[in-house]
Amino acid sequence: METFQGFERPDGSAGIRNYVAVIPSVACANGVVAAIARAVPQVVPLYHGHGCGRAVENDMHIRTLANLGRNPNVAAALVVGLGCEMIKAEGLAARIAQSGKPAAHFEIQQAGGTRRAAARGIEIVTGLMADAARLARRPLPLERICLGLECGGSDAFSGLTANPGVGRVSDWLVDRGGRVILTEDTEMIGTSHILRRRACNPEVAGRIGAMVAEAEKLTHDLLGPLAAYVIAPGNMDGGMSSIQEKSLGCIVKSGTRPITQVVDYGQVPDAKGVVLMDGPGYDTESLTGLAAAGCQAILFTTGRGNPIGYPIVPVIKVASTSRLYRQMEDDMDVDAGVVLDGTPLDELGRTITQLLTRVLDGEHTKAEVNRQEGIVCLYTLHPSF
Repeated sequence: METFQGFERPDGSAGIRNYVAVIPSVACANGVVAAIARAVPQVVPLYHGHGCGRAVENDMHIRTLANLGRNPNVAAALVVGLGCEMIKAEGLAARIAQSGKPAAHFEIQQAGGTRRAAARGIEIVTGLMADAARLARRPLPLERICLGLECGGSDAFSGLTANPGVGRVSDWLVDRGGRVILTEDTEMIGTSHILRRRACNPEVAGRIGAMVAEAEKLTHDLLGPLAAYVIAPGNMDGGMSSIQEKSLGCIVKSGTRPITQVVDYGQVPDAKGVVLMDGPGYDTESLTGLAAAGCQAILFTTGRGNPIGYPIVPVIKVASTSRLYRQMEDDMDVDAGVVLDGTPLDELGRTITQLLTRVLDGEHTKAEVNRQEGIVCLYTLHPSF
């Protein structure tokens, strides 16, 4: 049995990092969370801009924030609330605690204001950090790994080099009992027939068709006759002509194995194998959805050079061309452009796999070294491209 060195969690999941997260239940608590993080820089603050108002999205945001706290890379969490918001700190902490990990909470209004709240938070996380430090890595089976798949700033070479290289890694992990999650449903437009053929049963095929059809409808509602060109300026500068061209390159990140489940944004899947997550094409929102779905690591392909990482999940950057890799070597982990010089895709897949296994065991990615933590950008129900 192939293994990695990970942290065993009470719910049976396995972390590849051992963070203490500090989560504001509402944007109004970000200042106190920041004060705690300044005093205890080893904690990971998960700032966001939501938590009150927009009631139609609260259920989705509650699920997402709670599942971020439940991510296997988080050893313990502190939820800081204000006290009068819709998404309550106590409720989020209770959901996180269902995983068996420590989850504390308090409200700023009850604590007596910013300074006293920050002092209370510092005391709590200091204790949580001490407990987390007692946990040690041990060999765990690869079947416990959930790998997120993301592309951002794609170019005309992404679908020829980086994405199919990642597809080899997806097949490798699925064959070992693990899970990969492909999201960005706007970047599946025009490929529904291909994805449906890979569905493990008619029900999954139906969900795939409905998800992609809804994404396409939203683009037509918003852009009308320009819907086929719903790609970013950087994509066009990189040689792409349409969303279908981008989608054909995007979906190969998921490899060739059967699609076993379709889940909502930020939902933790039940099935192993290849999972599709209903989510936007905006990178920062997609990364949050993948982290909330339980991904311990993310493979992120890029043709234009997106350096962003994520606070609680290591992000491995795969450059589509050697030119980009040399231009942004500080940020790129893998040069997939070697394929254009004759390196077989299978060999590229082995290179990415070898790096992934080292990251699972604790090696830092370029995004981690550069402190490219990014932000917790929650999906809102307006279409995001």
